[in-house]
Order: sequence, then structure tokens, then C-alpha cells
Amino acid sequence: MSNRHLDALEEETIFVLREVAAAFERPALLFSGGKDSLVMLRCAEKAFGAGHIPYPLLMIDTGHNFPEVTQFRDQRAAELGARLIVRSVEDSMARGTVRLARPDEPRNAHQSVTLLEAIEEFRFDALIGGARRDEEKARAKERIFSHRDSFGQWQPKAQRPELWTLFNTRIAPGEHFRVFPISNWTELDVWQYIEREAIALPSLYYSHPRQVVERRGLLVPVTPLTPAKDGEQVETRAVRFRTLGDITCTCPVASDAASAAEIVIETLSTEVSERGATRMDDKTSDASMEKRKKDGYF
Repeated sequence: MSNRHLDALEEETIFVLREVAAAFERPALLFSGGKDSLVMLRCAEKAFGAGHIPYPLLMIDTGHNFPEVTQFRDQRAAELGARLIVRSVEDSMARGTVRLARPDEPRNAHQSVTLLEAIEEFRFDALIGGARRDEEKARAKERIFSHRDSFGQWQPKAQRPELWTLFNTRIAPGEHFRVFPISNWTELDVWQYIEREAIALPSLYYSHPRQVVERRGLLVPVTPLTPAKDGEQVETRAVRFRTLGDITCTCPVASDAASAAEIVIETLSTEVSERGATRMDDKTSDASMEKRKKDGYF
């Protein structure tokens, strides 16, 4: 396959990353240790030079993240010499700003509260995220420079036009932008770029044996946080993760792909979107992601 189109995507991403550095006083790059944020980091290295990324990395930790990912996150930030800021949902719980309906409730949606608290704490005026339009219907509505009001809320019907790569970055006090430099990339583009650039990733992205159960059409990993239910049959399957989030809502897919090149081939025949195949929290309704984004989610 030709990957010449990656040059244009990379150029656009670098342009947006530089535009953020030029237009805002206190931006930050949301960094989870996942593949999309690692692709953005590679583009940021090319935009500013290794060790010279002009904004800090921000991670909102649910406390239920895969340890392989958080370890990789810390390692990569140290290699880049970047400032890493971590804020935890558990800290919000201790402050009483997040309250769970039950102890085993997934915390993914509650990241919005912790994120808004971090924005207020550091007075961030722009947050760079790795969301892509092909992931989910609500994200397909998003602009590259997505305005948020003083409550951190997104208004999908009041977005600003983006013609000829001209971006309106004006904000009032208390408002901020969410910026998505890889909006126009697809999952296939991401994996082609990872292969071309030889970008290191957490091992969970590649095929490995794991105990799982089938539940609601998904392969749910068997962990202390997500144990098998009565009557469910635990199997050991060869799986990989297409996306990595909170353990309580992220599922792997069956796969023997052990390299980026093999994942590129596998992705060519995939018919289900990345989040549709892997996220339990998106199964609640067709509008679940849009509602969370309006409330301040990534």
C-alpha cells in the first residue's frame, strides 16, 4: 500500500500543533500513553524538535488504567523531557466532586469533572486531544478547533466555521478550546504512520493471550475489576486492544496481529468502528458520547 497520503496528514497535524503554540497562552496536550496521543507526540517532535515541546502533557487517570499503559506513559514522557501532569478521578472522589452510585461503577465518564478541575487549576486555554472523526458519530461533528464555554461544555450547533484552514481562536475569560490535530486521520492512517515511523507502543496493542468472556457481543477481559459473572465461560484467547482506556469499559478484539504491519492488513477488512468494537460505555445509547461531550468529556 502507498502511504504517501501520510505526508499531507502529518503536515496538517504539525500546522495545527504550531498554531496552538502561537495562539494560546497556556495549552496542554492530553496524553494517555495510547496510540493516538503517541502519534501526536511524534508530530510534535517534528514540529518543535525533540525535547522542545512547548506545552505540558496532561493525563486524567481514573485509577483503573492498565498498568502497562501508565508505565509506558511515564517512560515516554521522561524520554521526551516533557512535563507530565497527572490528575486523578480518585482525588475528585476524595474532594466530593465525584460521587459513585456504587463502588464498582465505571469511572470513565467521571473524568470530565477531574478534567474541568485541572483546567481551572492550571488555567489551561487549549487542550490538544487525539480524537478522530472516524471513531464515533459525535466525534464526527467536532471541529478541529472546538470551542468550550465557561462551563467546559460543547455546543454542537454553535461551532465556528473552519474554511481554508483559518481558525477562529478568540475566547472570553473562562472559556477554552479542545483542539484535535488528527481529526482527519483514520484508524488505518494511524497504524500506517506507526509502521512508517516505527513508533513504540504499549504491548497491549499487539496480540497476546488473555482470559476473556463474551458479553453483549464484546470480549470482556477477566480482571479483578471486571470478573466473570455467574454462568459465563472464561476462555483464553489471542487478543489485542484497538484502543486503551479504563479497564472497566475497554474490551480487546480477537487477533493474531503481532506487528504494526499485520494490524494494517487486519484493519483493511474491519467493518466495525474502533469504539463500537471495544467500548462497553458506548453501548448505553447512540447519543451517549454526544451527551458526555456536552458535559465536558474529551
